[in-house]
Amino acid sequence: MKRFFKPVEKDGSNKKPALSQSCDDSETTGEEKKKEPLKFLTWNANSLLLRVKNNWPEFTKFVSDLDPDVIAIQEVRMPAAGSKGAPKNPGELKDDTSSSREEKQVLMRALSSPPFGQYRVWWSLGDFKYAGTALLVKKCFQPKVFFSLDSKAFKHELDGRVILAEFETFRLLNTYSPNNGWKDEENSFQRRRKWDKKLLEFVVKSLDKPLIWCGDLNVSHEEIDVSHPEFFSTAKLNGYVPPNAEDCGQPGFTLAERKRFGTILKEGKLIDAHRYLHKDKDMECGFSWSGNPIGKYRGKRMRIDYFIVSEKLRDRIRSCEMHGRGIELEGFYGSDHCPVFLELSEAMSDSA
Repeated sequence: MKRFFKPVEKDGSNKKPALSQSCDDSETTGEEKKKEPLKFLTWNANSLLLRVKNNWPEFTKFVSDLDPDVIAIQEVRMPAAGSKGAPKNPGELKDDTSSSREEKQVLMRALSSPPFGQYRVWWSLGDFKYAGTALLVKKCFQPKVFFSLDSKAFKHELDGRVILAEFETFRLLNTYSPNNGWKDEENSFQRRRKWDKKLLEFVVKSLDKPLIWCGDLNVSHEEIDVSHPEFFSTAKLNGYVPPNAEDCGQPGFTLAERKRFGTILKEGKLIDAHRYLHKDKDMECGFSWSGNPIGKYRGKRMRIDYFIVSEKLRDRIRSCEMHGRGIELEGFYGSDHCPVFLELSEAMSDSA
């Protein structure tokens, strides 16, 4: 959904995160290098190039202050490499035209400057400026990275919606889940059902190792996860009412989507990290997506960006915070989504 507004810089979180592990090769011993990431940030940038052009100083300061080990980005909206009519390479940015080369240079210049230069970047991109994800991991960590819910497949997920990083003791899944849409005639309902089915299969098959699943999941699980439940549950597009009552309402808040999401959590033995820590509704800082400040969506907000973690990680959740607030989109850095931050405590050693 397109949103138009002027971003307001956020002062920062009230809770100061712990210092990250050092990733300086000259100071890091072999034993320290074995440590796993503990601090994670996810953000739907709603066009990473636009954020670099318009909001980068503020976002750079935000990232420098938090110092996450991993940054997961959705809606990169940069086209995959490959000329018109030729096969595309979703893992590389397009640069075969003067305009695409210029845009790539702008983006890579930003990602090579502090603090982003300390991260390695993986891309999974669509054929044009649509969807796409990126994963930034500090260079001292060396995960195995895949681009499909099937780790045995070498191809990228359609539209670059998945990046899967396998660390020694856990997997991290970054997804940009497809929007359910308003009309089944557009096959969007079916597309979302298929996606949810693939996610369910993935989490059940992945029970051998703890999972951290983050990103724009495009669903608000419970009424507490939206600012105005009645508004979202009765929302319509041009008066259209789907034949199935469970498909009615705002995309992301239909009963069918919420039920399927609940099944994924249950069968995958997963918990919602933010809701685990924050039981009450928070009208100021409790939502990650905000509607257009002009029009009927002003003040209407949803929590659709998550950190979902395995139950095995429950006792290690130190914090899970949304870094945006209010209907004026403070801390959104130009996007219609705010960043969400997760911090875990270190795992207990076997000898402890």
